Amino acid sequence: MIERRRRTAPLVLLLLAATGCTSTSDAPAGPTGARSSSGAPSPSGVPSGSGASATAVARVCAEPAVGPAKPPPGAVTVDPAVVGDLAAKTESSPPGTTFWLRPGTHTLERDLYAQVMPKEGNRYLGAPGAVLDGRKVNQYAFGGTARDVSLRFLTVQHFVAPNNEGVVNHDMADGWVIEHATIQYNSGAGLMAGARQQLRGSCLRDNGQYGMNAYKTGDSIKGLVVEGNEVVGNNTDDWERREPGCGCTGGIKFWAVDGADVRGNWVHDNRGAGLWADTNNNDFLVEGNVLEGNDGAALIYETSYNAVVRNNTIRRNNWVEGRDAAGQGDDFPYGTVYVSESGGEPRVRARTDRIEIYRNLLEDNWSGITLWENADRFCNSAANTSTGYCTLLVKDTGRCAPPAISRPPLYADCRWKTQRVDIHANRFVLDKSVVGCTVGCDRMAVLANYGTDPDWSPYRGERVAGAITSGQQNRWHDNAYVGPWTFVAHDAGRTLGFGQWRGAPYRQDAGSTIRVRDGG
Repeated sequence: MIERRRRTAPLVLLLLAATGCTSTSDAPAGPTGARSSSGAPSPSGVPSGSGASATAVARVCAEPAVGPAKPPPGAVTVDPAVVGDLAAKTESSPPGTTFWLRPGTHTLERDLYAQVMPKEGNRYLGAPGAVLDGRKVNQYAFGGTARDVSLRFLTVQHFVAPNNEGVVNHDMADGWVIEHATIQYNSGAGLMAGARQQLRGSCLRDNGQYGMNAYKTGDSIKGLVVEGNEVVGNNTDDWERREPGCGCTGGIKFWAVDGADVRGNWVHDNRGAGLWADTNNNDFLVEGNVLEGNDGAALIYETSYNAVVRNNTIRRNNWVEGRDAAGQGDDFPYGTVYVSESGGEPRVRARTDRIEIYRNLLEDNWSGITLWENADRFCNSAANTSTGYCTLLVKDTGRCAPPAISRPPLYADCRWKTQRVDIHANRFVLDKSVVGCTVGCDRMAVLANYGTDPDWSPYRGERVAGAITSGQQNRWHDNAYVGPWTFVAHDAGRTLGFGQWRGAPYRQDAGSTIRVRDGG
């Protein structure tokens, strides 16, 4: 959960993944007419001002892939006219059975907990038009702990999972493959996750809390793949307004995932963040995605480690949450890519020992990239909203207490640090007339608050602000800016021009260029 600061947040659509910083055009792309809770049209075609190549991202929800019209040899046929037929035949069949669901609407018994309980290696295939419908009665569609289950070409809808729980793979079993599925109009999360889960070519649409909640009891998710999906309109129940500060909303939420490839997805028009990695995630590759029109940040990487974010198109995000904060007089630079207490750590094994953010296009978002540390958030502190968790470098949270926390190694290891973040070869384009703002939407930032709590904290005062700004290898360089960008360093009250940002003592954006004008 984010603690930003203490007071004393197939049909193919050609969309872009940025690959460079040169361009011959800054003309804005036209709208598709797709909905957006932020009021932003979701554009199509090759985005402007990128010098990038177009990446084909499956517009999965509009034209889902079609399953087999006839049952495969040896498959068990499931009849939609028989209530509970899928659950009953699953129970009576051996592990490794293939089930083919006939066209039509399949249902479960009218019991809150009625669900399908797969056996190891089961395969579920939907015929064209096959739907499993919870009728707003059943909480879960597929549960249990069986490994290596696959679900393809099936629509799952109208289930009523509780908050923080999920409809498909409810019990977070390992090795599941979900392909060409449509999971929509459910409460809670459309989908949970286990280790080695693969989610490909699927539509996660209009679910009450998340499209997917990648959390597993025991924090044992490894090797997660999320590829070629459309994730749209999730958090219809608006949980952040129902439970302010819950940190429990968005398109996809990741928690303590070790190794994830998130690529080629279209994540758009979600209420809240698009992608949110929260607490002890590590080794993420986020590439070739189109993240647009989300009410909050496109990407939040929070209290986590080691990631590569490259070749993404990120635009028209954060309009709703950014504008709300500005309207309340909040001067915090809420970024559309928000790195909060996260950084590269060589002692945590991954494909990189940094957070590398490069060759992305950020266009007409509410602000750009924010690197943040809350000086009061560390293991064993009241401001640590990841309750009970410590960093991956300290096993016993109780060690993070005086007097030991004031000395090496605990002084460094008891806090999640925004460090070793390398931001380069990106293109940042801002037209305030498109965003509809005059101030507050134009910022890049690296900052911390003034540490105050608890009274035994070794991080009180400006120590953390000084470290994140100039002592933790956080660098912008070789980027291209178009528009009236400003820069925030050290603390929220220190706003700089491009020349000041590049000069002493900050020395950021060496090799970068800026064309100071509004322009998309």
